[in-house]
Amino acid sequence: MENLIVVIYDGQCQFCQASIDWIEQKLFVEAKAFQNADLDSYGLTFDQCSKSVYVVADDTVIVGAAAIAYLMKKRGNRALSVLITTSGVLGRWGYRWVSTHRNSFVVRLAHYLLNQSNSRYKKK
Repeated sequence: MENLIVVIYDGQCQFCQASIDWIEQKLFVEAKAFQNADLDSYGLTFDQCSKSVYVVADDTVIVGAAAIAYLMKKRGNRALSVLITTSGVLGRWGYRWVSTHRNSFVVRLAHYLLNQSNSRYKKK
């Protein structure tokens, strides 16, 4: 399928799943938990995907903060995409921090807020 966006994420991470649900409110993606995906077909390994989110679009593989920035832009959140992209090292550090501190107060709060937003959205 042309223009298909595949997101390979940690299916055991509640924050990751809530983020996918939020993205899917405005953007069609094929979300695949890396634990169940055919990673070889994307040229990825289990080890790679256990450390970061991957987006595969237009025969390009995008990882980590750049993947999040890409999804934000495609979703219509251009300002957030630009912020992530232009912040460079800070954006990449922020992504790594969130991915390694999923049980922190900050990430649990973000998860809660995403769930609140998602619960107000009803798919048609």
